[in-house]
Amino acid sequence: MAALANVYNRLFDREGQQIRGGARKTEESTRVRAFANEDIYFYIKRIDNSGVVREADPKARGVCWKLIGSAGAAVILLIAVLLPSAYSLLAGYQIQSLKQEQARLADEQATLELQETQLVSPARMEQLAKEQQFIDPPAQKVVYLNQGGAVAMNTEIAGK
Repeated sequence: MAALANVYNRLFDREGQQIRGGARKTEESTRVRAFANEDIYFYIKRIDNSGVVREADPKARGVCWKLIGSAGAAVILLIAVLLPSAYSLLAGYQIQSLKQEQARLADEQATLELQETQLVSPARMEQLAKEQQFIDPPAQKVVYLNQGGAVAMNTEIAGK
C-alpha cells in the first residue's frame, strides 16, 4: 500500500504530472513542497503465532494470589466500615415502622374500648335481660365474697 501522500497525489493531480525533485508542478508559476515521508513504503508482514506457547512465569502466580488477597481484604475492610451506617439506616426504618404500628394499634385499642363500653353499658344489659327473659335471683341465693380474702381460694390473705 502506498503512503497517504501518494494517494492524495493521485486524487488531486488531474493532469497526471509526476513529482520531480521533491516538488510537484501544477502550473509553471507555482511550486509545492513534497509531503513529509512521501517516499516511504509501509509493508505489513503477517505473523502467525498459533504455534507459540507461552512460557510459565513462576512469580506471576504468587503476584496474582497476592493481588486477589489484598483486593479481598480491601473489600472486607470497606464492608466493615460501611456496615454500622447501613445497620443504623435499617434500624431507623424499623423504628419508623414500629411507631406507625404502635399508632395503628393505639387507634384499634381505642376503638375496641369504645365498643366494649357500648356493649357493657347498664342500659344495654337491661335490654338484653328483657330480650332473653332474665330475672334477678332471690336474695337467699346471692353469695357475697369477702373483700379482704383471696378470691380463688376463698380464704384470707396471709399477713392480714
